[in-house]
Amino acid sequence: MKILRHVPNALTSLNLFFGATGVFFALQGRPDLTAWAVLIAAVFDFSDGFAARFLKAYSEIGKELDSLADLISFGLAPAASYMSLLHYGFAESWKIDFWQLNMAGQVLILFPLILVVFSALRLAKFNIDTRQTESFLGLTTTATGMFSVSLIHFIFTRGGIWTVLSSVYVVVPLLVIFCFLLVSEIPMFSLKFKTFGIRENFPGYFLLLTGLVFVILTGVGGIAVTILLYILFSLVKLITSKQK
Repeated sequence: MKILRHVPNALTSLNLFFGATGVFFALQGRPDLTAWAVLIAAVFDFSDGFAARFLKAYSEIGKELDSLADLISFGLAPAASYMSLLHYGFAESWKIDFWQLNMAGQVLILFPLILVVFSALRLAKFNIDTRQTESFLGLTTTATGMFSVSLIHFIFTRGGIWTVLSSVYVVVPLLVIFCFLLVSEIPMFSLKFKTFGIRENFPGYFLLLTGLVFVILTGVGGIAVTILLYILFSLVKLITSKQK
């Protein structure tokens, strides 16, 4: 049926919709809801690839739409969450009131938008880089976005001493590090499974199971820990391969 050929693009469009919804929630001072919107977007981001392969419904429009959706869901929505986090650090209010900040605060609260720029560079690089078929070079926008919103969700819901992470001295260096990782040449193994075999997907399965444990123990914030482990595993793999 011809209508089935549109299923992957429909799933990608849902990715985009929930990502845009996440931006709205962040600007309203609810980065916890942004996290859930981005996580739902991530589900659609993974499922559209499966649907395209299963239905053999590949298209150039789908490829471009996927990048545009990822830029919003895993670039702009997390950036908006960082803006909400910084605003809390400045004014102890999660809802962004840009015009009530002094000039320094206004400049700094816009800084997270650099994540959108580097996410766009990452996606553009990926689309033309033929080396990234089986693994990735640099951290993906999806992983970056999921780390960001889950970390901020943890800070928002736990409060207390964790709000110290809303300091500009924490947020700005964190953003710089992840912007670097987005466009770096550091090899990262792919978490998009082409098959369900255990042997060829062992690192991915191990990471997902470890992540599940952290999520059970700490909630949504466990996703941020999982992403950090993903980066660590990739760095260890790179170092050991160079030693060999």
